[in-house]
Amino acid sequence: MTALRVHSLHALAYCERLFYLEEVENMRVADAAVYAGRRLHVELERAEDEEEWLTFNLASEQWGLVGRIDCVRRRDGVIVPYEHKRGRSARSRAGEAEAWASDRLQVIAYAALVEEHTGRTVPEGRVRYHADNVLVHVPYDEQARADLARAIARARELQASVERPPVTTNERLCVRCSLAPVCLPEEARLAERLDVPAQGESPVRATLRLFPADDDRRTLHVLTQGARVGRKGDRFEITARDEPPQLHPVHEIGQIVLHGFAQITTQALRLCAEQEIGVHWLTGGGRYTGAWSAGVGSVQRRIRQYRALTDAELCLRLARRLAEARARGQLSFLLRASREVGRAVPAVKDAISGMRKLLSPLARADSIDSLRGYEGSIGAYYFSALPHLVVPEAGEAMRPEGRSRRPPRDRCNALLSYGYALLLKDVTNAILTVGLDPCLGFYHQPRSQAHPLALDLMELFRVPLVDLPVIASINRRQWDEDSDFQIAGQQVWLSETGRKRFIGIYERRKADQWKHPVIGHSLTYARLMELEVRLLEKEWMGEGGLFARMRMR
Repeated sequence: MTALRVHSLHALAYCERLFYLEEVENMRVADAAVYAGRRLHVELERAEDEEEWLTFNLASEQWGLVGRIDCVRRRDGVIVPYEHKRGRSARSRAGEAEAWASDRLQVIAYAALVEEHTGRTVPEGRVRYHADNVLVHVPYDEQARADLARAIARARELQASVERPPVTTNERLCVRCSLAPVCLPEEARLAERLDVPAQGESPVRATLRLFPADDDRRTLHVLTQGARVGRKGDRFEITARDEPPQLHPVHEIGQIVLHGFAQITTQALRLCAEQEIGVHWLTGGGRYTGAWSAGVGSVQRRIRQYRALTDAELCLRLARRLAEARARGQLSFLLRASREVGRAVPAVKDAISGMRKLLSPLARADSIDSLRGYEGSIGAYYFSALPHLVVPEAGEAMRPEGRSRRPPRDRCNALLSYGYALLLKDVTNAILTVGLDPCLGFYHQPRSQAHPLALDLMELFRVPLVDLPVIASINRRQWDEDSDFQIAGQQVWLSETGRKRFIGIYERRKADQWKHPVIGHSLTYARLMELEVRLLEKEWMGEGGLFARMRMR
C-alpha cells in the first residue's frame, strides 16, 4: 500500500473533499498562500543554526506515512518536532492560543515519525504561528495516537472510493482553499438553495466568486508552413525558413495551435506537459484534427463520467437542456441582429416565429432522436434567416446561401466552418484541462474524428463565439473578398491572410466579458468554457442544476 503523505492528513483534517481532490484525483493548484509558505520555509532554513535546524524526510512502516519535517530540536534532552505556519493560531473560548485541527494532526504525525525513527519518546510537537508570534504545544499522548490512527483509517477509506466527498458545510474554509477554483463549492451550494430557473432569471443572491480570475496567457497560433516550435530554456522558439526566430516566454502561453504542416519538438512537448499547456493541430484547410494530452484526469473521475453517461435518462435530460440553450441562443441572436439591421425582414420574422413554436416540444422531447429532429428543424429556420442579417453594403459575395459544411461553398460559410474548428479546439482544451474524457458524450454520436463530448459542449458557444462575430465582421466590411479567400471550383477556403484576420477576431471575442445570468459572475468566454465543463461534471455528482443555463441577451 502506498504511504500517505503527512501533509495529506493536514488536508484531511481541513476538508475531506480537499484530501480527495489532492490525493485521489491528483489535483493541485499552487496559489499565492502556498508560494508564500514555501518562501517562509526557505527563509527559515537560511536563518536557523544548523545544529538545531534539521529539515529532512522520514518514513514510517508502522503508520504508513512519509513526510518532510520543518524542524527537529533538542530541548532539555528531549526531541521536539516543530511545524511553522505563516498565519495566526486558533483561539479557545477562553482566548488562549491553540493549534488548528489540521495543524495539530500534522505535527502529531511528525511526532510519530520522529519517535519511530529515533526510538526515543517524543512527548509533544510544537507549532509556531508567525503572524501573531505564538508557539503552541501539542501533546503526543494516547489521545493523539488514537486521533492519528482514526485519520489514517479514514484516509485509506477515501482512497478506496470512487465517490468524491460532498462540499463542506463550513463555507469559511472554502475562501482560503487553493482548490476552490476546481471544487466550485459556492456553485454547489447555489444549486442546492435555488430552484434553478430554466429561463436564466437572476439568482436570489450572487455566489461568492471563488472561480479563478481570467487566464491572461495567450494562444500561440503557428500558421507558417514548415515552421517548427522548439524549446530554448524557459521559452518557446519558432523557426521558419527565411524568417528570424521568434521567442515566446513559456509563462505567457496557454495553448499552442499548429496549422497545416507546422511542427513541434519533443523537448517543447515536454515543456508543455510541465506547464499544462494544450497543444492542438488543424489542417491547412482549417479542419480540427486533434490534441496532445499529458494524461490529465484521474481514474476515479473517468469512472464517474462513464457510469453517468451510460445512463440514458441522464443523457436525455442533459441533451434537452443543451438543445434548448442553443435554440434560445440562436433565437436571441436573430432578434438582436434584426433590430440592429433596422428593418423587419419577412424571412427573419417567419424564422423567429417557426423557432418559437418548436421550443416547447423540444423541451418535452422523450428521446434523443426526437430531440435531434426538433433541433434540426430549428437549425434550418435559423440558417435560412442568416443571409438576411447581412447588410447590402457588405456585398452579395459575402452573403451566405444557407449552411454548407464540407466543403463550404461561399465566403460566409468558410468563416463559420473555420470558426467552429477553432471553437472545437478550445472546448476540447477545456475538457482536457478539467480532466474529463472528450470521447464519451451524451448527445452527439461518435461518427467522425471529433470527440462527441466536445461537440456537445460546442453547442453552448457556437452563437456567441462564432456566428455573432462572423456576421458582425461581414457587416463591418472587415473582409477582402479576393485576398482573404481561396476559391477552388465550388469550394471556398480562407487564405493565410484570411486565417490570420479571423484568428484575431476570434481571440478578441474570447476575451470579451460575459455575466452568467444564474451564477452572477462576469467571465471571459475563454474561462466560461472551463466553467461549463466543471458544471457538467457536477451533474452526475449530486451537485447539478447549473449546467447549460447561460443565455444570450
